[in-house]
Amino acid sequence: MEQYVIKGGTPLVGEVEIGGAKNAALAILAASIMTDETVTIENLPDVRDINVMLHAIEGIGAIVDRIDAHTVKINGSTISGMLVDYEYIKKIRASYYLLGALLGKYKKAQVALPGGCDIGSRPIDLHLKGFRALGAEVDISHGLISAAAEHLEGTHIYLDKVSVGATINIMMAAAMADGKTIIENAAKEPHVVDVANFLNSMGAGIRGAGTDVIRIVGVEKLHKTQYTVIPDQIEAGTFMFAAAATKGDVMVKNVIPKHLEATTAKLLEVGCEVEEFDDAVRVVCSKRMRHTQVTTLPYPGFPTDMQPQMSVILGIAEGTSTVTESIFENRFRYVDELTRMGADIKVESNIAIIAGVERYTGARVSAPDLRAGAALVIAGLAADGITVVDDIYYIERGYEHFEEKLASLGAQIEKVSSEKEIQKFTLKVS
Repeated sequence: MEQYVIKGGTPLVGEVEIGGAKNAALAILAASIMTDETVTIENLPDVRDINVMLHAIEGIGAIVDRIDAHTVKINGSTISGMLVDYEYIKKIRASYYLLGALLGKYKKAQVALPGGCDIGSRPIDLHLKGFRALGAEVDISHGLISAAAEHLEGTHIYLDKVSVGATINIMMAAAMADGKTIIENAAKEPHVVDVANFLNSMGAGIRGAGTDVIRIVGVEKLHKTQYTVIPDQIEAGTFMFAAAATKGDVMVKNVIPKHLEATTAKLLEVGCEVEEFDDAVRVVCSKRMRHTQVTTLPYPGFPTDMQPQMSVILGIAEGTSTVTESIFENRFRYVDELTRMGADIKVESNIAIIAGVERYTGARVSAPDLRAGAALVIAGLAADGITVVDDIYYIERGYEHFEEKLASLGAQIEKVSSEKEIQKFTLKVS
């Protein structure tokens, strides 16, 4: 098992390049099979989740040609199976996007019930409600979701709650339905917009993505395209918070500052300096941060995927802060680990009450999920002494070359796979 070993206390300084958005890329990869022509996708992040998704697409018979670490060509004309294996689904939840893609193109699909990070229940009833509204028969049995239709008919769909997954899945199916579909109370996240732009580049008729009403005019077929995935706002936010936690000065490059507004606002509130450029943001933190209140909300609110990182910086801020998690109920599973590093956090229902401490101290901790894992690395970078983070395969699901990028900013961090290597690192840095 691999770990990160970190000696904290060094301010991060320098420039870091952000990769493509994992959450956008996963849905775009699924949508790429909806044409029989070859699609080229660029700026893919080279992370575990993307590789699993590509294997899932190959598993149903599509041709996947990995041009380089960040570029892939996909041809969906050779798809022979409509069943997406449980092996892929249990590793990444987003394989369920193949349901909407296959249903749209072939009017039938079978996908195992999803897995992914254990951060709380993420039911897919809204996805299924949307498919049924479009005219599909949906059945769940033997751990499989089966959807089939003679033909899909455009309709008016109101989502009971804002759901990124349901918005994208319904949008894909509706793109090849007969007539017009309207999705109300749609998710407005940047990756919803990116998937809509991708489908439109293939000839789809989607308008209004990024607002809460999306209008879709179905088309008979989609064609080839070449498309570049947007930058990852969560990776960018993670490096911005790492700069703040270590009292550093970091230029985060290849970002869309508009997507980072909620993150930037909180950094300004706690006393950091944030400078925005066309495609970069610079974060400087020169003094101890102040307390604040945070509530996670759907975009453009504060992202749930940045909540653990936010808690880490508030844990060493002055005064008492509160973090309210309104999206996922299991998102505070990292609190016990952070407490081992000296944090003073009490969780009551969906609210974390954080009394700021002077500093964290190095400890051995385990990543409970992807974003919490990254947050524990940030805590390690800010802590006195040595921190070892176990279960880093969670982190590698969504961050490309994480330790290398941090090391390029001056962090003392290494990926190791034995106690011996941990000792070697400790001797080297002490």
